[in-house]
Amino acid sequence: MSQTPQDPAGTTHQFEAFQKQGQAQPEKTGGMNTGLIVGLVAVVVVVAIAVVALMMV
Repeated sequence: MSQTPQDPAGTTHQFEAFQKQGQAQPEKTGGMNTGLIVGLVAVVVVVAIAVVALMMV
């Protein structure tokens, strides 16, 4: 009883469809997220205010 070997990654047709789908999606930029930058700046400001407040005591 011989079986036809199955490609575990799928068929060529499925791969080509996947490749075309990836080309249709917009590429992300390599820059940092604006929300992350704003959050980091806010943390730095809060820490600076806390340090100044502790120095005044």
